[in-house]
Amino acid sequence: MNAQPSRRERFRPAELVGLSFGVALFTGIVVLVTARDFALAVIFFGIAFIVALVVLAMLALVTGPTSTGAPSDPPAAPSDSGRRKD
Repeated sequence: MNAQPSRRERFRPAELVGLSFGVALFTGIVVLVTARDFALAVIFFGIAFIVALVVLAMLALVTGPTSTGAPSDPPAAPSDSGRRKD
């Protein structure tokens, strides 16, 4: 069994942080251009970064790793193989 994580798994946190930084940078620039207040833009940048990071991390947890194995739960509806055909 291979215990080493793949390259994609190793860079997953960097992707989330980078995407959060991009969202926060966009928010900070929009606030800076509209309000023309640097302190307010920095505050909104920080808030947007934290919110985007938490939301993306939660979405990453929900999706989880993809598995190619058999499903753990059987199907809810019975299959047609048990019915009598007349």
